[in-house]
Amino acid sequence: MADSVLDLAHARMQAVPEDPAARLGFYEKLVGSELFMLLEAEPEGDQITPRVFEVGGEAYVLVFDREDRLGSFAGAGVPYAALSGRGVCAMLAPAGLGLGLNLDVAPSSILLPPEALAWIAQMEQTPEAIEARIEAFHAPVGLPDTLVAALDARLAAAGGLADMACLVGVTYKGGAAGHLLGFVDAQPQAQAALAASVAQALAFCGQDATVLDVGFFGAADPVSAHLARHGLRFDLPEPGAERRAGPASGSGRPPRLK
Repeated sequence: MADSVLDLAHARMQAVPEDPAARLGFYEKLVGSELFMLLEAEPEGDQITPRVFEVGGEAYVLVFDREDRLGSFAGAGVPYAALSGRGVCAMLAPAGLGLGLNLDVAPSSILLPPEALAWIAQMEQTPEAIEARIEAFHAPVGLPDTLVAALDARLAAAGGLADMACLVGVTYKGGAAGHLLGFVDAQPQAQAALAASVAQALAFCGQDATVLDVGFFGAADPVSAHLARHGLRFDLPEPGAERRAGPASGSGRPPRLK
């Protein structure tokens, strides 16, 4: 079977261990992947109990990026939950737990210590909300291709949370210039998560010093017409299944992983 996205990102990171961009790339793929977590027992509603292993005096939870890999490690019929990598990190970091990824079953086999998950969880913080008046819109210029690609990947995983998003250049009242990612018809309960996801895209592609504002507008808002006219459009796909559970069949520099 072909290498997975995480296998390839892990290989790039291992090839250049001193390169923070390669480590950022690995973290980006990790939080954006679906992971299969080994459990102690079948889920009870929304409640799950991960199976915890001790390695070198620290506690780790095991996840795999394919169901067959989980099955190869633990055998058929074991309980598991399918979660986003982002959700896994958010769950484990406050408990001081580490993460064992694809242990003994894939090229991307690795232990992520608790401090690595704490760093990822820090990236989840919602940006501060501000108000500013836009006076002019123009095409986005000067943003790196890596950022555009990172935004495209993030928004592709945010299906159903908004109709679309547009990246546009703006001039604010007072003359300050910048860039805005405007979401059109975003679900109100999803706005904080979408803003945080954009901030994470900046951090994980090494552009955390870049300022990118985020705004939310209705389809009938005049701003939405300016976004469509001047901006780079991202269509958010229809939502799919985000979580499954059942028996298995087979800011700052990112922390270095050993």
